[in-house]
Amino acid sequence: MFSSILIANRGEISRRIMRTASRLGLRTVAVYSDADAGAAFVREADEAVWIGAAPAAESYLRGERIIEAALDTGAGAIHPGYGFLSENAGFAEAVVKAGLTWIGPPPEAIRAMGLKDAAKALMEKHGVPVTPGYHGEDQSLKTLKAAAKKIGYPVLIKAIAGGGGRGMRKVDADADFEAALVSAQREAKASFGDERVLVEKFVENPRHIEVQVFGDSHGNYIHLFERDCSLQRRRQKVIEEAPAPGMTEEVRAAMTGAAILAAKSVGYRNAGTVEFIVDGSGALRSDGFWFMEMNTRLQVEHPVTEMITGRDLVEMQLVVAAGGKLPDQSEIELYGHAVEGRLCAEDPARGFLPSSGLLEVFDLSAFSAGEENDAVTLRLDSAVDEGDVVPATYDSMIAKAIAHAPTRDEALDALAQGLREAEVWPVATNASLLANLLDHDEFREGVATTNLVEANINELADVDEAELADLMVLGAAGMGALASSGRDPWSQADGFRVNGAARATFLFEVGGASHTVVLSPNVAGQARAIVDGLTLELDVDAAPLPDGVLVSGAIDGIDALGVVRELRDGPVVFSRGRAMALRRPDYSNAVDGLAAGDDIRAPMPGKVLDVKAVAGLAVKRGDALVVMEAMKMEHTLTAPRDGVVAVVDAAVGQQTVEGAVLVRLEPLPE
Repeated sequence: MFSSILIANRGEISRRIMRTASRLGLRTVAVYSDADAGAAFVREADEAVWIGAAPAAESYLRGERIIEAALDTGAGAIHPGYGFLSENAGFAEAVVKAGLTWIGPPPEAIRAMGLKDAAKALMEKHGVPVTPGYHGEDQSLKTLKAAAKKIGYPVLIKAIAGGGGRGMRKVDADADFEAALVSAQREAKASFGDERVLVEKFVENPRHIEVQVFGDSHGNYIHLFERDCSLQRRRQKVIEEAPAPGMTEEVRAAMTGAAILAAKSVGYRNAGTVEFIVDGSGALRSDGFWFMEMNTRLQVEHPVTEMITGRDLVEMQLVVAAGGKLPDQSEIELYGHAVEGRLCAEDPARGFLPSSGLLEVFDLSAFSAGEENDAVTLRLDSAVDEGDVVPATYDSMIAKAIAHAPTRDEALDALAQGLREAEVWPVATNASLLANLLDHDEFREGVATTNLVEANINELADVDEAELADLMVLGAAGMGALASSGRDPWSQADGFRVNGAARATFLFEVGGASHTVVLSPNVAGQARAIVDGLTLELDVDAAPLPDGVLVSGAIDGIDALGVVRELRDGPVVFSRGRAMALRRPDYSNAVDGLAAGDDIRAPMPGKVLDVKAVAGLAVKRGDALVVMEAMKMEHTLTAPRDGVVAVVDAAVGQQTVEGAVLVRLEPLPE
């Protein structure tokens, strides 16, 4: 086997590959951009090479620079990870031409499966069931729209290149087709350099089930069972599990057989995933699934397969790339159940706005790779450590939290609990959303389709009044304990009064609104909290931690647990996967806000993709004004009220900073 490898990627997958390579005694080389100069994967590599500026087009997509780095450092092989150049046949060919080993499938297989239209035609030819649709060369609006009408709405517009949900739009009616097509083509062009699309029938209650396959250079093909990836938002996976709930031996045999047939049809080698769209309207059927696409690389969700089979998929990749043989299918056994949640730097309660910056706190200590506790194993594949910076340039996923247990319910319970104990600040994450999903009745019953997240997004993502009250009460109790620790009795902030019951009042500002929390015992000695006038029974204790306070007990008879830490910019409370700053209201901002006008600001650093606002144009509340891209996702900024566009300070291609005024409104003339 080659003695060293260069990893042509970044973040958690780069660290993941290094972990296996180091265990096997291989030397590792990282490549990095300006944005990743201080990243964890750069620190952990045996050698690291700078390859360009922060934008991927100037660094991680520069194939010639990456090959040059491999040759300069003496690396014998290149592992592409996933994303970036992992499914670029031209890059794979260039790697081999340079005398390096490509840790992936043959370029011909990448080409055959890389364009969804050609792949579907090939699968149909070899007897693999495919979804009805249009996969033709004519990309005119007239032809695509006519195809959609013929197929019958709803339809799905999909980029023929790439994946990850980008360049994909569901269309429910003919009137919406043109706008959806333009948006899909623009995103496809930006993400994959290819704006071509296909149109196919949208399955109303779909499940997304995929099969992990491997091929070697000796003609052997195996599968490592299936994964269910039905929990998705905007066509991107959120939670994945293995095996698929409700899977029968009959359906598994049909689906894995179709996956192996797909791999054989293109002479596949190394790791790949065959993805199927599945009819989720009832029990799984052997005639109820259709080929969707093949990902010719390692998948983000590969850890759940590793957990249920006990196989290191990266090691298998390295063995196959070095000319070794795969194990026999009979040697691949399934143990228990595994589930993975994608921890992303985004704020679900604010419309999933991406979040970036310095990680003052990054504590997911509930997850410890490889350590077993009562037959439950928790694992964290992370791109970052505490003190690292989350850049705004790349994908928002910063870690993957995985749990494995003998049963599905045990695995889901363990992952949900671990995520609720997560403490991350000031970068926002979706930890609470993931935990809520893991406890959702439909998901627990094993019948969830790809519609679940979007259909329940407000319930899953928003902080309701009861949860907000609990956060503020836990925060107030923790702040009281922090203020009192280590002080003499006369300076303690416990609300002591000579002629009355002790009480302490706290003022908090959350989401622009002011809240009051009063903590006090009543005459019978029962503690209580009054939150914005609502009285709650309180039975909590505060215990000191090395860098904060643990508050535990019950609020109104319901178990509550939180941690309050005094951080750089003030106290923060962590509870149930959420984090909230305990800030006092700044009433001076109210006057400033009245005079500030209606500014539409960039909510995060990003790039302007489209400007719909025109000076002098009358707009209505909700009208699209500017389309931005940040962390590889599109975000549409809309008018907050009816008005007239007074100023437009945005242009297509412009790079913006957070808070920059892009459009300013003025009132409609009377």
